[in-house]
Amino acid sequence: MNQPVHQIRIGRIGAAVWANQTDSGVWYNVTFERSYRDGDDWKSSDSFGRDDLLVLAKLADLAHSWILSVGS
Repeated sequence: MNQPVHQIRIGRIGAAVWANQTDSGVWYNVTFERSYRDGDDWKSSDSFGRDDLLVLAKLADLAHSWILSVGS
C-alpha cells in the first residue's frame, strides 16, 4: 500500500503529502483529516468545523512549502 512521502500534524488535524510519478515528473497531492474520539475509539473525518479552518490553512501552507522545498 502506498504511504505518504510527508506528514504534518497540528493537534488533531493532519496533512499527508502523496507523490505521484508521471511521465512529466513527480506531482504531489495533499489530503487532510481530523481525528476525533467516539467513546473509547479514535476515528477520522475529512469534515472540518469553523474552529478547524485556520489550522487547516496553516497545514496547507506547510504542505505547500514542503512540496516547493523538494523541487517540484
